[in-house]
Amino acid sequence: MALLRNSSRTRRRDTSGNRIWVWFMLPGTLWMAGFLVASLLLVAVLAVGTTDELGNPRFGFDLSAVRALADPAYTEVLARSLGYALLTCLICLLIAYPVAYTIALYGGRYKHALIAAIVVPFFANYLVRMYGWSVVLSDDGPLLRALRAIGLADGGTKILNSSFGVIAGLVYGFVVFMIIPLYAALERLDVSLIEAGRDLYGGPVRTFFFVTLPATRQGAAAGLVLVFLPAMGDFVSAQLMGGPDQIMIGNLIQDKFFQGQNWPLGSALTMLLMLVLLIGMLGYLRRTRKDEAEALR
Repeated sequence: MALLRNSSRTRRRDTSGNRIWVWFMLPGTLWMAGFLVASLLLVAVLAVGTTDELGNPRFGFDLSAVRALADPAYTEVLARSLGYALLTCLICLLIAYPVAYTIALYGGRYKHALIAAIVVPFFANYLVRMYGWSVVLSDDGPLLRALRAIGLADGGTKILNSSFGVIAGLVYGFVVFMIIPLYAALERLDVSLIEAGRDLYGGPVRTFFFVTLPATRQGAAAGLVLVFLPAMGDFVSAQLMGGPDQIMIGNLIQDKFFQGQNWPLGSALTMLLMLVLLIGMLGYLRRTRKDEAEALR
């Protein structure tokens, strides 16, 4: 009986503690959800609206902006943005995994200082960092000067106003979002699993692909989502380091809202971008649920 009473008290305390955290989370959740839903509804309504003679938005029901999304010029920009975002994810993964692996497994007592050294520079304003990066990649910047000095580039080599420049900006801007979740996953990794793989005559490469990578795939998936979402809608990198042939959907949306004074089309493009991001997010959540179900078996 005493055991049952203690168990009942424990359950009541757990329930009470969970209820307190729910109340703590409620104001912020309502605030974020309210403004998110309100803004999405406003954009959705504007997407089927019209404009007057001066370009001011007017509420109504006109599907011309939605139909305009089928224009090959817009689908090309969307495909380019998707390609840039996916390539950015891949490059960030290739860069971040060795960095996170080295810090988590071999950083020792300096691992927190190393993570801080990576994260702290990204506290600077994103626009300021992109301006600095554009200077580094400019025709007279230190990178091209160094490449010309060692014979790897000539006077006609350019990085800015190219796809390479845009992707370089995206990678620089968002690689930290890949390093942090990978580091967290590798930090939780049981090192004995790697040692067991080696004891079973698995070489370093085989052990990595069959032990380390599967054990940290949730961290990699989280990093891919954290990089893909902002990279897909980014417009600063394409604006500062690209040219007219490298614009992304974020640049197109910005132009329709501000320079073009075509709010319905800008809203329709925004909803299209949100749909692509939602598909990516749902894919990540489905993958996460599947991994959790496999872990419980």
